[in-house]
Amino acid sequence: MLEQLKEILSNKLKVSPEAITPEATKDDIELDSLAVVELSLLLKSELDIDVSDDDLLEADTVADMVELMETRSAKV
Repeated sequence: MLEQLKEILSNKLKVSPEAITPEATKDDIELDSLAVVELSLLLKSELDIDVSDDDLLEADTVADMVELMETRSAKV
């Protein structure tokens, strides 16, 4: 899931792949609130994972985002 998130962040949102580590914060990877909204939409369209931008905004680190993605993709 981390690799999928890295791919979306680097390819679609132009975040430096080297900056995307599990402990990186949204500030570390320069992800503002507008980019978080776009990420939410991309997760839905690219991976069919429904994570709201509000939930993503509450995630402190990339690892927290991955955990949200895993939780939401596990729902049936």
